[in-house]
Amino acid sequence: MSFSTLLIANRGEIACRIMRSASDMGIRSVAVYTDADADALHVHQADVAVRLPGTYLDADEILKAAELTGAGAIHPGYGFLSENAGFATKVKAAGLAWVGPSPEAITRMGDKIEARQLAQDAGVPVLPGSDDADAAAADTVGYPLLVKAAAGGGGKGMRVVESPDKLEESLEAAQREAKSGFGDDRVFLERYVPRARHIEIQILGDAHGNAVHLGERECSIQRRHQKIIEESPSPRIDEELRARMGEAALSLASVLGYESAGTCEFLFDDQSGEFFFLEVNTRLQVEHPVTECVTGIDLVREQLRIAAGEELGYDQEAISFEGFAIEARLYAEDPANDFLPATGTLFAFEYGFPDVRWDTGVAEGSVVGTDFDPMLAKVIAHAPTRREAAGRLALALENLHIGGVTTNRDFLATTLRRPEFLDGDTTTDFIQRVKPDRSRPHSAAELRQAAVAATLWLQGENRRNAGALGMAPSGWRNAVMPPEKLVLQHGEAEITVRYQSQRDGTFRLDEDQTATIYGRSEYAIDLEVGGIRAESEISTQDAKILVSIPGGDIEFVVLPRFVLPGTEASVGGLTAPMPGKVIEVRVSEGDTVQAGDTLLLLEAMKMEHPIQAPQDGKVTELRVATGDQVENGALLLVVDDPEGNE
Repeated sequence: MSFSTLLIANRGEIACRIMRSASDMGIRSVAVYTDADADALHVHQADVAVRLPGTYLDADEILKAAELTGAGAIHPGYGFLSENAGFATKVKAAGLAWVGPSPEAITRMGDKIEARQLAQDAGVPVLPGSDDADAAAADTVGYPLLVKAAAGGGGKGMRVVESPDKLEESLEAAQREAKSGFGDDRVFLERYVPRARHIEIQILGDAHGNAVHLGERECSIQRRHQKIIEESPSPRIDEELRARMGEAALSLASVLGYESAGTCEFLFDDQSGEFFFLEVNTRLQVEHPVTECVTGIDLVREQLRIAAGEELGYDQEAISFEGFAIEARLYAEDPANDFLPATGTLFAFEYGFPDVRWDTGVAEGSVVGTDFDPMLAKVIAHAPTRREAAGRLALALENLHIGGVTTNRDFLATTLRRPEFLDGDTTTDFIQRVKPDRSRPHSAAELRQAAVAATLWLQGENRRNAGALGMAPSGWRNAVMPPEKLVLQHGEAEITVRYQSQRDGTFRLDEDQTATIYGRSEYAIDLEVGGIRAESEISTQDAKILVSIPGGDIEFVVLPRFVLPGTEASVGGLTAPMPGKVIEVRVSEGDTVQAGDTLLLLEAMKMEHPIQAPQDGKVTELRVATGDQVENGALLLVVDDPEGNE
């Protein structure tokens, strides 16, 4: 089935990425969007776009959009309707090409319980587990164990249970999350392997019975059971093991009569060397770019060719691998606050050197809210050696100029430079075991250099926008005057910069330093201070000023000359760590609580976030109720200390 127009039933970076391959093949792209995405990047990059009155899950409206625009095929991307067999059936019934496997394959693999059984029937090893989710079954499986949702993925509906006393609470939380995320609250139990690797095999199959695998990806570095760094090849998998895992994946593909791109996921026991089936993802994976880099095969192009009825045109012997590729997922989240999602408006988003691949769906000015997944971009480096790929990726992240939202950028760069990562010691417990720094501390010298750059850029900007005496040199005075000064705040620190213009165009700073401006623009300053010269990108938003430095950015708040009286925060007050919805309140005013008790549950981005007591005490104020929608920083409740002191 040939087609010249493709509707992409998705958003963000994956929609933009699919458009690139479609365009290269001469295929027009149709975007769909909701009101929250009216100004999103994928809308602007498409040839045409259609507004959805509801959500990205509205299959009927998406089909109407395809009919309206004359689309001959629909690509679902990942997430949303990508593994919805009912949607795939409707697409095919409408006479459109479905860019994905058959509805039957989606159904069989979409239920993880059935998928486990199918893998066993195909002779593929599976972890000990139980379809029954109760205490008796848990005792049989053994602790620690995983509670897993039967439908969906992405870490939702999944809980690690270390002991029997935590089982009931974990089951309830996993079921709620699964119901909210996938409309199916069924869960099952599976043995938890602490020192393991997450290995997946990329497969491609066509409608003519041909199938190949494209090697493995390792996706072991995760937080909340969600991947953040992926690579190909794995530093742990050799040729013999790669061949065995590839054969297992292809045996499953054969049973399914698999068409399109898919991924067979395995858990690899790092100590025993055994591998176990986890699931088959019947869609394109977020981490597919690393496979594209090492094989040179464009997976979206192959999906579109297969959907059009073409044969693969190559066999397993034709697949070759070159170099090493590593991908990092850049998220709007706060690693220092348990990786909770963050929101804001990007007032800076600029990347360049070194030359790596950026798959993104945001740009400067994009609003990052709570409606969708907080991933901002995928950054992928490819190099002849694994160490070079890690270094190139870390440097690209460090050179990213980004402001307006808290991200995991520094955490990713730190992880990539850790000796344990470079040695390939990348099991699923990496973050808990290695404990990479979750933020990048700045030295006093770096803060000082950045503060001077911010100050002198601001004085130049003020001079440029001056309404009077615009012809006068910056900082000019007709009499001897005391130095100018600016007070900047970074975290808890306040930095005062005093400066005075000199006749030779330089600036004298306190501490008897001299600053020389070699160049200045609306967006950058080339400055030498104390013998060190660096060019810094500058971005501003209201009273914030963001200054790029080697290794990252430093954000300051320009403090006013006169501080207006403010309000004091409530002592013992617990605030919302992000915008979200209160789904359960477990305490009342007057209740006595202990440190670590869960006081209420907040839902954001389809995941639950417990708000816990930081200390023993009494609940003296309760500001929210079940069902309330709260903003980031909103006061939820107040817990006084045991003596009841304010």
